[in-house]
Amino acid sequence: AAMWRALAAAAAPARALLRTSPVRRAASLAVSPAAGPADEPVETRVAGLSAGQPVTLRAVAADDRGCLFQSCAHYRADSRGELHLGTDASHGGDYTGVEPMGLFWSLAPAAMERPYQRLVPRSTGAPMKVEVLVHEGHSPLGSIPGPVVAKAEVQRLFTAPGVRRIRLKEGVVRGSLFLPPGDGPFPGVIDMYGDEGGLIEFRSSLLATRGFAALSLPYFDFEDLPRGLKELKLEYFEEAARFLQRHPKVKGPGLGVIGTGKGAELALSMITFLPEVVAAVSISGCSSNTIADLHYGEMTLPGLRFDMKKVSVSESGVFDISEALDDPANPANSPSVIPIEKAEGHFLLVVGEDDRMWKSSLYAELAIRRLRQHGKENFELLSYPGAGHRIDPPFTPFCQVAMDRVLAVPVLGGGESKAHAHAQEHSWGKIQEFLHLHLG
Repeated sequence: AAMWRALAAAAAPARALLRTSPVRRAASLAVSPAAGPADEPVETRVAGLSAGQPVTLRAVAADDRGCLFQSCAHYRADSRGELHLGTDASHGGDYTGVEPMGLFWSLAPAAMERPYQRLVPRSTGAPMKVEVLVHEGHSPLGSIPGPVVAKAEVQRLFTAPGVRRIRLKEGVVRGSLFLPPGDGPFPGVIDMYGDEGGLIEFRSSLLATRGFAALSLPYFDFEDLPRGLKELKLEYFEEAARFLQRHPKVKGPGLGVIGTGKGAELALSMITFLPEVVAAVSISGCSSNTIADLHYGEMTLPGLRFDMKKVSVSESGVFDISEALDDPANPANSPSVIPIEKAEGHFLLVVGEDDRMWKSSLYAELAIRRLRQHGKENFELLSYPGAGHRIDPPFTPFCQVAMDRVLAVPVLGGGESKAHAHAQEHSWGKIQEFLHLHLG
């Protein structure tokens, strides 16, 4: 009997979603476009409420594994019984203020799910479906919301119609190439993520939607690539660059690279040593080589190490590793510094000033100081107060703490949700401008 009571209690929130009640007028919810690119905003309007009526708006989505994510915000209808998220402020819930896309970037694991999970698509072929609901009254966070008075479904597309995805097995290189519709040629970009490993495609598919030939490049823990991040050979990345440069749909002669975390640092090494690469976007990167030794021919850049004695753990069991990386400014660590002053191309450094994974603001300063010491001004810096470590395409849900794949513990990435969301939106436009400027 206890088991059935527990099951009934767990099912109550799901039943509450479906509970509708007769209201004085028929409320309606319009979210437009109902299907559109995941990096574009939607417009959300509610009509048919009473003047000044309090309502809670909720968004609910599931990831590829069925894990449920949700968000909520408290609003009041205007004198006409209407609401427009582009001009009306939220008074409570997961965010406050006028935030047209707040329901999307504040999606977080539902109470019954494991915490610290990211909502990012593993497959870019299917749209992410988000249900938006209007509930009567202001429901406190974590409580069962009031009756549903209106709802609508939105589809967020990571691949535009006509974008082709080609799985890659070219020599030792693995990954996915996304090509925009049309004959091209298109500017070519290599896209890499960090030490979570595997193949992460959603930024590449969005870049292809924006007109770039984008190669999503894994470098460990995928198919027959090495399982762990022990040492890396730059020849692997050189082969990927040469493949992309030779592709008939890719505009030459130079390529761009974009990376986050460890991927950003690899982007800095690629533009430094590989003449094929002429533009590098480093998101929350380090200007020294870290974790794994990097080899290129006879040259080796040793990897800076993490000192686990400098990791602090909060009462809730969240790991803060921001102080743990060897100091790249220490002269003893100079063999690990990437000699970026040798690069002929251009740099875009994107950092969150509240990055708690490591000190990416400081690392960007070190990189700029090094370039200037060599008389170079071939860089641009985008530095965002209140943003954390992983600055993704716009409206990707903010995740302050995420499970670390290597350590298998929750690790603090830093940032504050609203500031981070604004950094994602602003930087995405700037990244595309930078790549177009230097790749044509």
